[in-house]
Amino acid sequence: MSEHPDRSHLVRHVQDAREQYLLHYGEGFLYESLPVGSRVIYPPEPLPGIPDVRGAIAQAIESPLEADPLSAQLRPGMKVTIAFDDISLTLPPMEKPDFRQTAIELLVETLTAAGITDIHLIAALGLHRRMTPKELKACVGPRIFNQFHPTGQLYNHDAEDTDNMELLGRTEEGEHVELHRRAVESDLVIYVNLNLTAMDGGHKSLNTGLTSYRSLKHHHNPTALEHSRSLMDPPSSALHGSLHRMGGVANEHVNAFHIESTCNTATFPRAFAFLEKREDQWGRGDHRSFRFNKTASDLLPRGLIRSIFMGMRAPYGITSVQAGSTDAVHARTLEGVHRQQIVPVEGQCDILVAGTPYIGPYNVNSIMNPLLVHCLMLGYMFNMYRGKPLVRPGGAIVIASPMVYEFHEGHHPSYIELFDRVFPETTDPHVISEKYEEEFATNPKYIRMYREEYAYHGVHSMYMWYWGAHALSYLSKVIVLKPQDARAVEAAQRMGFDTAATMAEALGKARDAVGAPAEVTNYHWPPIFVCDVT
Repeated sequence: MSEHPDRSHLVRHVQDAREQYLLHYGEGFLYESLPVGSRVIYPPEPLPGIPDVRGAIAQAIESPLEADPLSAQLRPGMKVTIAFDDISLTLPPMEKPDFRQTAIELLVETLTAAGITDIHLIAALGLHRRMTPKELKACVGPRIFNQFHPTGQLYNHDAEDTDNMELLGRTEEGEHVELHRRAVESDLVIYVNLNLTAMDGGHKSLNTGLTSYRSLKHHHNPTALEHSRSLMDPPSSALHGSLHRMGGVANEHVNAFHIESTCNTATFPRAFAFLEKREDQWGRGDHRSFRFNKTASDLLPRGLIRSIFMGMRAPYGITSVQAGSTDAVHARTLEGVHRQQIVPVEGQCDILVAGTPYIGPYNVNSIMNPLLVHCLMLGYMFNMYRGKPLVRPGGAIVIASPMVYEFHEGHHPSYIELFDRVFPETTDPHVISEKYEEEFATNPKYIRMYREEYAYHGVHSMYMWYWGAHALSYLSKVIVLKPQDARAVEAAQRMGFDTAATMAEALGKARDAVGAPAEVTNYHWPPIFVCDVT
């Protein structure tokens, strides 16, 4: 623990039954009491951001890790591809200018000065939905967008464009390594990454962002995700083990130069500053702001509240920038992520309580449907640990969520079929994978919507369920607190979850599952943080 600052003040215990704690509740908030003695774990305060981000990028690319300076690698007439993370990062989207804009503007200036004109920019979205022109422009900035989008040099990766995918070989485990042909044929590929969590970056960037279903299925499957412990601790993750093997093959064919960044926990704009404070630190203004926002979210039409939340921009500060070879860069990146996010915690709990934020990687400018609640909470929140999970084996999780039974038909068409057709038959990830995955992955309608419209790939809905495979096999019970209506109760039950109308009822059901007495912990997020559990 010595490599991290003292954060013992972030682990607190409920002293009085009258105390109340904020829980995110989709596009709203709950304010709930917890039993005396319950543990509440808070995210670390934001570390200082770098004042001159452009300067930090310039320094990183000219003093790279285990690589020649970028300027020394350039020559006139080269073919260069810049790939960058899509809208699944950051969450919420960061205030302008986006880090990707700052980095790409500098890179294009550097490449142009070196006499390089054959430059392509690819949004590395894997099987995610295509970014709209408006979203691309917001990401890379108007100058880059106006220069490259009209000429077709700025575009989304298309995993189903078989003419432009190239199989590089197989790993020692037989995993296919397939990448975008433009990247393979480039003299240099520069990847611009935003590391919001330890799960991202490194070999994952190219080998999920510029690849195909044929490659992704080797690590996006129930077995790999069930044995990824944790996703936020790559050495303990089967998913990352597969990606590392694939990266070894990719490195033999692709000259990749990585630029990775880390950010602090300054997640919310000033109007929502109370969300980054412990409740005992709230001043009069924080209480007023909380009451106003809670009342508004309770009373205003859901569509209006959703648009307000989706318009929120995070004042993230960039805390580190590193460039160079894949492994050396990512090792430094993980240090930066952990420096900001790690909270040492002693002991597991019996019952874990957590709120569900309004946004996750796959509902940006969209809808948090029930499958995405499952992915966000049992796939990601559950995995916010190193060492061992915050909750013990056989423990229970209480999820505060309205569990809105609603899907975006344009973005998530295959989710609807999985939820309404497959789940009534089975929710077993292994059975779903064996019986239905190939059908969804090759469905012509879903492929067309992925390629020509703005839909996630047909198999993506299954990946959302697989992300929770470890949690589903580990926990004895999942309870959804305060589903908003009968349809929401139905949605929770269809996924195999119990429901409760009050916190007391939820904790009672959890105690029945794990036994009494039971220790309760509230993982008080967002901002995102990782518990180092001993």
